[in-house]
Amino acid sequence: MSRLSAALLLAGAMLLAATPFTGRAAAQSDNEVYNRIEELHGNARAFDQPLRQLVLAMRSGDAETVAGLAEYPLTVKANGETYDVENAEDFVENFDDLVTPETRRAVGHQQYQDLFVNSDGVMLANGAVWIGAVCDDNACEESHWAIIAINN
Repeated sequence: MSRLSAALLLAGAMLLAATPFTGRAAAQSDNEVYNRIEELHGNARAFDQPLRQLVLAMRSGDAETVAGLAEYPLTVKANGETYDVENAEDFVENFDDLVTPETRRAVGHQQYQDLFVNSDGVMLANGAVWIGAVCDDNACEESHWAIIAINN
């Protein structure tokens, strides 16, 4: 193998090692994400508003808005502990302990095309926050989007 070939091979290996694995072979378009949400959960059109509210609220540290977007009881992993937050009031009172600055920053910079969608819901910020379609009735004919888990 020539020195040039070896150098190119080494450079390629270094580039791959430095590139974070996202679980996707290629970048997604907004339409692909939207279609995946619709396929797995339905009501994709209604997802946009809570997502925008959450991103803006995390960016500004607006605990009340974030609390209003959650489904309770809400499981939060923070500081090496797991908490079951019973209501919005408890969430707001403990916001700084429950949502780390790193999580706020990551969610505050979330791009739609970088969302990960599976049957559990929609993952933001590499799993720091999950949003799910929550059924409003027993038949699940109506649903709303809400934060269903926070994993700092």
